[in-house]
Amino acid sequence: MRKTITALQTQKKNPDRISVFLDDEFAFGLYHIIAAQLRIGQQLEAEEIRQLEQAEAGEKAHQRALNFLSYRVRTETEIRRNLAKHDTPEDIVEDVLERLRRNRLVDDAYFAQTWVENRSDFRPRGRRALHSELRQKGIADEIIQDAIHDLDEQALALRAAEKNARKYRRLEWPEFRKKLLGFLARRGFNYEVSAPAVEQAWAKMQDEA
Repeated sequence: MRKTITALQTQKKNPDRISVFLDDEFAFGLYHIIAAQLRIGQQLEAEEIRQLEQAEAGEKAHQRALNFLSYRVRTETEIRRNLAKHDTPEDIVEDVLERLRRNRLVDDAYFAQTWVENRSDFRPRGRRALHSELRQKGIADEIIQDAIHDLDEQALALRAAEKNARKYRRLEWPEFRKKLLGFLARRGFNYEVSAPAVEQAWAKMQDEA
């Protein structure tokens, strides 16, 4: 059964959306980008109405993803989880992600590289810790390996050790070593990397004293 569009009105509370009236009754709201193809007097078949509602659901999910991305860069998995919380159908989720990829708004490889660089600059971590953090974000193992492949763990461990050594400057060497090794282990550095860094941090602190 066909229905006729009798009015297209911009919504007062949300100017980005259009209220569609069919046969003089409110039928549904659409984003401008979808409603642009409609005109008053146009007749719609049931299948055409279904397609409009499907397009609306897709655009709503896309807008939700853009809002989620407005706070910081996200991974594909984070976007999936966010859309799933709003009961977004899987096919729409995939369409949204593909659209975001085309517009370079989601890129797991870039996310992983940026994450590693930021950590290295401000809170140095070893490969093990970085791998764990990125896995929690849903990054694939091969992407993580590419991001951490060239990491200079020795330099990062030394920087982290020197920065944290001040907390333990009043301790004797055995306790200093124990505390700092524990700290570096929690940052994801293995013993082979941590031990020399602790010794160098201790030596530097003694020189300064």
